[in-house]
Amino acid sequence: MQTCSRCNTNVSDTTLICPNCQADLRVFSTTAVALKKFQENPRVLMVNLVVAEDACTACQAVQGTYPKDQVPTLPVEGCSNPDGCHCFYQPVLDEIYP
Repeated sequence: MQTCSRCNTNVSDTTLICPNCQADLRVFSTTAVALKKFQENPRVLMVNLVVAEDACTACQAVQGTYPKDQVPTLPVEGCSNPDGCHCFYQPVLDEIYP
């Protein structure tokens, strides 16, 4: 499942346009918005793509730490979890405090 960051509607991983507010979920899903914020933050050096222990093979294949401009998009294409992709982004910070 993915969530629209504009109206908080939950939709399937294969939905590209929010049925409620017509937002492009490739840009306005909560995971896409989070990734964009990480990419714009100078304190974030890299982005870790985290998967669950029982993740499908498609998700396991993309698990890892990536340069900010090379992070795979979520939901993972080919994810076979019946409840949708459960992967998420985690920042790798240069410094924790200013």
